[in-house]
Amino acid sequence: MERLSPKGPFVLLSKHQCWQDIPLLGLACPWPLYYVAKHELFIHPLSRWFVSGLGGVPLNRKRPLASRDSIRNIVRLIQNGERIVVFPEGTYYRNRMGPGHSGIIRAIQARSKVPFVPVGIHYYEGKIQKRVSIRFGQPLHMDPSTSIDGFLGHAMREIAELSALPFHRG
Repeated sequence: MERLSPKGPFVLLSKHQCWQDIPLLGLACPWPLYYVAKHELFIHPLSRWFVSGLGGVPLNRKRPLASRDSIRNIVRLIQNGERIVVFPEGTYYRNRMGPGHSGIIRAIQARSKVPFVPVGIHYYEGKIQKRVSIRFGQPLHMDPSTSIDGFLGHAMREIAELSALPFHRG
């Protein structure tokens, strides 16, 4: 927790193992979080109500131009000091690392100089109850001399290490 600034915005770049990651991150972080979520979760009124209530912000991964308002909203939240969660894998990858996607990271970085904090989530095996470890890494700042792919590769390596998972550059 000491790696999370009590003042100002940040973006958590989190491992995504399963849907429980969302409420568990909310419990692990002492401040309200907003989550970038696939737009399909906002189609049905009940799921839209639920995901929006958790702080979900829709993102259309297949049609990025359709997400312009959501990107503006994310940037506005950051400018207002809010904290955002991005799952750079884009979907669940249980017990392994998926490929990272740079689109939303690139969009945020181009509009704001916010720190990105890698987050590892590790579920320990158990029959009835599972223990979960959530670890926050050192904040990462985008260096102008580093490419977005280089930044993403470094972040994904950190996320893998914090999640106790092997990292294979894809």
